[in-house]
Amino acid sequence: MAKAGRNLFGTDGIRGRTNNGAMTAETVMRVGQAAGNYFLRGGHRHRVVIGKDTRLSGYMMESALVAGFTSVGMDVIMTGPLPTPAIAMLTREMRADLGVMISASHNPFADNGIKLFGPDGFKLSDEAEAEIETLLEGEPILAKPEAIGRARRIEDARGRYIHALKQTVGSDIRFDGLKVVVDCAHGAAYQVAPSAIWELGAEIITLGVEPNGTNINDSVGSTAIEALQAKVVEEGADIGIALDGDADRLIVVDERGRAVDGDQIMALIATRMHEKGALLGGGVVSTVMSNLGLERYLTGLGLTLERTKVGDRYVLERMKAGGFNIGGEQSGHMIMLDHSTTGDGTVAALRVLASLVRSDQPASEILHLFDPVPQLLKNVHYEGGAPLKNTTVKSVIAQVEAELEGKGRLVIRPSGTEPVIRIMAEGDNATQVEDVVDKVCNAVRAAA
Repeated sequence: MAKAGRNLFGTDGIRGRTNNGAMTAETVMRVGQAAGNYFLRGGHRHRVVIGKDTRLSGYMMESALVAGFTSVGMDVIMTGPLPTPAIAMLTREMRADLGVMISASHNPFADNGIKLFGPDGFKLSDEAEAEIETLLEGEPILAKPEAIGRARRIEDARGRYIHALKQTVGSDIRFDGLKVVVDCAHGAAYQVAPSAIWELGAEIITLGVEPNGTNINDSVGSTAIEALQAKVVEEGADIGIALDGDADRLIVVDERGRAVDGDQIMALIATRMHEKGALLGGGVVSTVMSNLGLERYLTGLGLTLERTKVGDRYVLERMKAGGFNIGGEQSGHMIMLDHSTTGDGTVAALRVLASLVRSDQPASEILHLFDPVPQLLKNVHYEGGAPLKNTTVKSVIAQVEAELEGKGRLVIRPSGTEPVIRIMAEGDNATQVEDVVDKVCNAVRAAA
């Protein structure tokens, strides 16, 4: 069983290969018991909302969680396949004590994971997750026979979420005349995202909307956009949108078939909100991985780019602390606190489509607001030790940082899930960027 601290929980909940390690039915049931015990506060009847994506293992995980929660006295509401942000919303709106999303996001079908939300709809803090892991160390406090929880499925969850999605678009906006290709990665949004966009008037062509339990993220979705790019061009569509397995991230394809990442999407949304006087915090929050081109673009508008560690939870923490309402990641997580408590790819897509309608310009114009500077990321595997503490490695890092000063950035970070050092550099000179990345990589390899 887990040791005290955050050993099960990573930067985005618990994740791993199913029927192995943390992702066995037994461990998942124990997580349900521990989380249930943690949230059993007060004399009211406690409830938890559980959603999932379309992975085959979701049935097993759902059943294990239901057993865990009901055994400690929590009632369970199951929604079936729904995006992560929908579960966050329903947790808050249904006054649940806890929300659970069963998903491994953009990972292959053989993986699965658990994301936990508090009663306010926000992901749990590091401290709360650590306390839940501590509870896993001991025996669960089981309910008396008459206090065991009940479990039920609700049928209106999809409709509630679709209605909430449509409310994020101004009442004066319709998508009539737009042709949109929607790629749902055979994942959690395969019903709700196309429905919401179609109900707002668009002509839609769908990809990745036939989940079979094993095809989630398989050559479709935000991490595999080649099929979407081809379909947009083939159909003469105005735009393509790609969601990931749990629909909390978005990548866009313009009418020419060119990919548009989270940095460009943030630039568009922030610009439009700034023009309306609706942008809070004086800028945008993103991670150390966002392109220097975005930072320079925002600076030109008199706005700031606040950077955090990689992970949407850290972006959200900074947004809440600084009063920002727009944040996200280059990978496509878009957090709009006016509408959602977590990343929501479909909400972001609707905002992009609304801007497309209002501007009366092609997607290639409104979604390429800045030229990204050359950026290169390489991973170096190591067997053990701490190569970043090596004296030679430190010296090389200091040398290349001096070379880039005023002309670019160097970001080095160990992976939180595997023995890998991630080395990223960016700057105005592509040759220099490649050279400094190779220097650091070679130094790390020699020390590993």
